[in-house]
Amino acid sequence: MTPVASERLPVWPLLTLSMAAFITIVTEALPAGLLPQMAADLQVSASAAGQTITAYALGSLLTAIPLTLLTQHWHRRRIMIFTLAGFALANAVTAISAHYLLTLAARFLAGVAAGGLWAIAAGYAAQMAPASKRGRAVAIAMAGTPLALSIGVPAGTWLGDIAGWRLCFGIMSVLACLAMLAIRLTAPDFAGQPRRQQRSLREVLVLPGVRTVLFVVLCSVLAHNILYTYISPFLLRVGMASQTSAVLLLFGVFSLFSIAVTGALIDRYLKLLMSLCLLLFLLAAMLLVFAAQTPLLLWLAVALWGLAFGGAPSLLQTALMNHAGQSADTAQSMLVTVWNLAIGGGGMAGGVLLSHTEAGALVPAMLVLLLAGLLAIWRSRHYGLLGTAS
Repeated sequence: MTPVASERLPVWPLLTLSMAAFITIVTEALPAGLLPQMAADLQVSASAAGQTITAYALGSLLTAIPLTLLTQHWHRRRIMIFTLAGFALANAVTAISAHYLLTLAARFLAGVAAGGLWAIAAGYAAQMAPASKRGRAVAIAMAGTPLALSIGVPAGTWLGDIAGWRLCFGIMSVLACLAMLAIRLTAPDFAGQPRRQQRSLREVLVLPGVRTVLFVVLCSVLAHNILYTYISPFLLRVGMASQTSAVLLLFGVFSLFSIAVTGALIDRYLKLLMSLCLLLFLLAAMLLVFAAQTPLLLWLAVALWGLAFGGAPSLLQTALMNHAGQSADTAQSMLVTVWNLAIGGGGMAGGVLLSHTEAGALVPAMLVLLLAGLLAIWRSRHYGLLGTAS
């Protein structure tokens, strides 16, 4: 990965990437807050309307790796513009579609665009920055994610209740068009990887540290989604069901703070921050054990959870790039696939636990996953999680 000549961070281009991340996450999560309206308008059940989220996830899961392999020789800016065009089209079709199957197809297309975007976003941000500030550049580019979760999705749900769900997707289509224009005008362009230098999936997977980072992604995102997906039944169990919105807002606020801290320290303390994030998440899960008896502990746990998870995407993507080197896009496509598997797996695992036990069983499962992730990081010092990329 060739560094740029300037030692200054290109803030505006990085903010356009952050805007793209914001669009991606809001597009993914909007149906969760608009299911009743979507179901009524499309004349399907709420569970069928919920499959619009599944279709999006499948689009990313099934196409991230093949799409990246197909386009890794393309120029970076071209790929970003193409993926944002996919979001613009998919959201526009969703906004006007009167047919359930067409809506599902549009959501699948949005997922395909997301898989392509996430596979190159971190690497593109890093290429814009000097070598000593690449982690900070990735953190800025990823800031749109917690903003989407803490502000974008709640705002979209509120607007949907007032003006209808179709307007929300229409606005996301317009934002995608604006992001395309902003990237075209502000973002530098970089050549893709020549075909003769491209590694196979297996060659990338066996690079030192790559499998370790992917394993930590699996453990941490599984743990996160087991709780995040089923936060409502968990809060009902501890007698705080009416506080769901406030809990998610607190999580979002501390996630933003985590992004700021991560951006300032990531280039010097990457491995330490990864360990600290998992330790904070582990502490949060332990506090949740006692949340029913002491509600104050729940608020503290949620704040720690936000601190732990807000900077995680930047940390994990930067660690993966450190090892993948010129094959960063291929490695990132693997991360996208594992991330989406963990999202789906968190929903499935949490659902099984709720069906056979109760919401309190979610926490022990999280503890096991987080301990496994921590063990992987600590063992990695023997083969260098922060080692030189091959």
